[in-house]
Amino acid sequence: MSVSLVSPLLRRVVQFKLYRRKIHNYSMTCTVLRHRWMKGLPVFSSGFRMVSTQTDKQGTIDLSKFPAERIRNFCIIAHIDHGKSTLADRLLEMTGAIAKTEKNKQVLDKLQVERERGITVKAQTASLFYSHEGEQYLLNLIDTPGHVDFSYEVSRSISACQGVLLIVDANQGIQAQTVANFYLAFEAQLTIIPVINKIDLKNADPERVESQIEKVFDIPREECIRISAKQGTNVEMVLQAVVNRIPPPVASIDDPFKALVFDSNFDHYRGVVANIAVFGGQVRKGDKIMSAHLAKTYEVNELGLLRPDEHPTQKLFAGQVGYIIAGMKDVKEAQIGDTLYLQEQPVKALPGFKPAKAMVFAGMYPMDQSEYPGLRSAIERLTLNDSSVTVQRDSSLALGAGWRLGFLGLLHMEVFNQRLEQEYNASVIVTAPTVPYKAVLSSAKLIKEHGSEEITIVNPAHFPDRSVVSEYLEPMVLGTILAPDTYTGKIMALCLNRRAIQKNMVYIDDQRVMMKYLFPLNEVVVDFYDLLKSLSSGYASFDYENAGYQAADLIKMDILLNGRPVEELTTIVHRERAYPSGKAMCERLKDSIPRQMFEIAVQAAIGSKIIARETIKAFRKNVLAKCYGGDITRKMKLLKRQAEGKKKMRRIGNVEVPKDAFINVLKRKEK
Repeated sequence: MSVSLVSPLLRRVVQFKLYRRKIHNYSMTCTVLRHRWMKGLPVFSSGFRMVSTQTDKQGTIDLSKFPAERIRNFCIIAHIDHGKSTLADRLLEMTGAIAKTEKNKQVLDKLQVERERGITVKAQTASLFYSHEGEQYLLNLIDTPGHVDFSYEVSRSISACQGVLLIVDANQGIQAQTVANFYLAFEAQLTIIPVINKIDLKNADPERVESQIEKVFDIPREECIRISAKQGTNVEMVLQAVVNRIPPPVASIDDPFKALVFDSNFDHYRGVVANIAVFGGQVRKGDKIMSAHLAKTYEVNELGLLRPDEHPTQKLFAGQVGYIIAGMKDVKEAQIGDTLYLQEQPVKALPGFKPAKAMVFAGMYPMDQSEYPGLRSAIERLTLNDSSVTVQRDSSLALGAGWRLGFLGLLHMEVFNQRLEQEYNASVIVTAPTVPYKAVLSSAKLIKEHGSEEITIVNPAHFPDRSVVSEYLEPMVLGTILAPDTYTGKIMALCLNRRAIQKNMVYIDDQRVMMKYLFPLNEVVVDFYDLLKSLSSGYASFDYENAGYQAADLIKMDILLNGRPVEELTTIVHRERAYPSGKAMCERLKDSIPRQMFEIAVQAAIGSKIIARETIKAFRKNVLAKCYGGDITRKMKLLKRQAEGKKKMRRIGNVEVPKDAFINVLKRKEK
């Protein structure tokens, strides 16, 4: 290469230089390759991706400076859309965990499904540093979901906390999930700080909400803090209340190391990342730790705080909440509720969590059987992050090998399905959701075979015949409805239509009423919430809790397509509901299944008796289009040949049921 070509090239290279920049509001530095003329300009985080970050020596945080007395662990609980995530954003901004920008919306809602739906699905942790009266405090914040389907996330988060911020909307007041979350915190004996949010709204009425809190929760109105999380009004008072009112964790650095795993997720490169609450002692990088559940030994590769992104440190101490990576490669190794301790210092395991009770079951199958191994891996990794899902192997004649999954509700099922598609690119077929029924067997042979007189049925295809059963039992739930009193009549009519029994009805103020009903779970699990919202113009709220089982007159209803039963569409219904339910299902299937080249008969049957039928007409080709006249027998011959072809197609043709039909078929439209 000639010298004339080399010298201009060198001049261009020399114009670039490596610069170290400290990032504003973070104790982090990054190395950036930039043009010389850009030396004095700021580093824009959106323009550069930090592959490796180092802790700035001046900003290094020594966690040993935070004894348990200066640590506060708290979570934010509330009804849906009362401003939990917005308050979390303001708290992160005020303590310098994130920079103050317009883009800070739902910072802790990291999942794509959370940002699309505008709801919190996963509880997220963030550590905040706050100076109060000359002392530096470490505040560990956990933002929790508000929907009833994700209440298990709330109960898990509460186990790592000593106090809660109970957020109530100044416009809407106390809602059903506010009541449910209050009792979760109350039963765990946590300090409750009531916070009235959205006081900047035009119709805000904080006085009315304070009187509701005093009447329903027996908390003095003087303890309520009025804020606007959106505008940042009085948010400083919330931080002061957290420090002054919430007690520090009862933990000592001198005790042996003991930590509770309260959440975990899977990283493709580092393996399992476990979120832990340290209940005693300390742990450092390189320590050998053991799992109480599996009795396996691991070496700590990395640990640190979540601020809200991972912030590696050298040690974690008693009372602190952080993350730990210890080379767990299998998703089954990080059990939520497990206790971790040092190998040379065994300790008594901490009480774990009550396993979540699945309320809705559905079959999940790959689109193609060749995708089975990939889908199995995706489900295993996602259930590590969402431990409330139960998994059983299952198979179907029509759909092949798959799983029977248990969820806490229909929204939980939809979110799980959406996360499978978005995070693991897995396309699945989900069958019609059902609830777990029970049957009391009368046959001695079957009792011996099952090992118990009472069996649980999660798949309607396995529903036992009436001749071998003494009685069927269906799951019941105690539902709480809060609504303006103007909608009481409509709501009572809806509840009666769903076989509900009224248990209680009280006015919480002069405009709002709280009703308690005992519902069959099957009647509320699919579309009750949507109908309640539409009946009450969106003002009613609903929450339910498990209330055991009750005897019921149940029967199995099959759906036949051209005389062939479709196992995936089999449902269990109450006898008095069989005819209207079968008719409605046939009508919805008629709308959901696309027309074919042959006629499809959609039938609902109980045993051998057909109780409802709809016909999906075939596409019809005009075979007479080429005939312009002539003898009628020529036309008759063509029509006869077409009819024979259609008959043959109907006999051997497969009817394809689209995957959304399995959900649509259960949705009801109330008259």
